[in-house]
Order: sequence, then structure tokens, then C-alpha cells
Amino acid sequence: MFKCETHILQFNTLKNNVFFTSDTHFNHENIIKYTMRPYANAEEMNEDLIKRWNSVVKPNDIVFHLGDFMFGNINRFWEFRSRLNGKIYLIHGNHDYKLMCEGNILDGFEMITSQLNIAVDGQKIYLNHFPFLAFDGVYKEKPSWQLFGHVHSNKEHPGTSPDITRLGYLMPTQYDVGVDNNNYTPISFADLKIIMQKQIEKSK
Repeated sequence: MFKCETHILQFNTLKNNVFFTSDTHFNHENIIKYTMRPYANAEEMNEDLIKRWNSVVKPNDIVFHLGDFMFGNINRFWEFRSRLNGKIYLIHGNHDYKLMCEGNILDGFEMITSQLNIAVDGQKIYLNHFPFLAFDGVYKEKPSWQLFGHVHSNKEHPGTSPDITRLGYLMPTQYDVGVDNNNYTPISFADLKIIMQKQIEKSK
């Protein structure tokens, strides 16, 4: 049985080929309706999410998945995992508890944890499934980032997130890496760096 623990680990040597994503919700039929995803059914969504993932992630790349990996029939976990490129670290979300407790999935990920501190090219990043009002290092000269998912931000359909009004309190060093906010595709560290720089400049 999987035991949920909190891990705070530091990765100091990651440089290139690092990606982030969240809330894929593989096999979750109702998520299409809830977030207005452009798919007719879950199978169509599964295939497109896998295709988009593998279009940017290579087999030896590192992917930090910030939770809600899949939904429903946990027997399909290995089917989805085996088709996705990359070495995946899962920062679990609220929809992953059944997957962790009933499915034998430990060998499918490099790590499963509730939160994680990493550094990529010297940039400190705090990873959690949920957005935080405060987090360590945000007021330093070179502030930390906080990446999250859960809220299903959507630029084309902003009303689909019930948290949209609360997201107005986010700091410029926070970003939703969920698929609904990023063209249903993992986002690279290089692209995130550009986004964060623009958000910081806009906030001044």
C-alpha cells in the first residue's frame, strides 16, 4: 500500500529538456464537459494528449507532472504510462489518491510525492498541485517560482474555472502548468522562463 509522505528534495543539476504539466485526467469523460476541452469523448482526448506530449517530450527528458494523472479504471494506468515519453515525477493531486492506494504504480514514476523543491539552471521552483497564497523565496532578489495545476485555467474559456476570481491574487512568479492552460501540451522550462519574465515585467 502506498504511504503518502511529504518530500522536499533539491535538484541542482537539471539543465535542458525539462518539462512541466498537470491535470491530464486521462480517461476522464466528464472533464471534457467541465473544462470545455475540444474532444468528443475520453478516447479521443487520451489519444490527442499522448500525441501532443510525445511531440515535445523525448524518451530521456524529465517531466514533472503536478497531479491528476488519470481517472476511472486504474487498470489502464500502464497503458497510458507506457506510451508517454520521459522520466516522470508525479506530484500527486486530489484525483490520484485512488491510483496510488489501489494501483501498483510506483515503478511508473521516478518519484511520487505531495510537493517538491527543484532548481533548474539555478532557478528555484516549488511544485505543488495547488496554487499557494505564500511560499518560500518569493521576495528574494531572484524569487522562487511556484508551479501548480488543479484550477484548470483556460485562456479561451476562463469561466470554466470556479477559482478564476481567486487567481487574481497570484504573484507574478506563479503559473498554472495544467494542460487546459497550455494547449494540452507539457510546457518546457525555457518557455516558462519567458512567461515568468513577462509576468514580472507586467507587475512592475
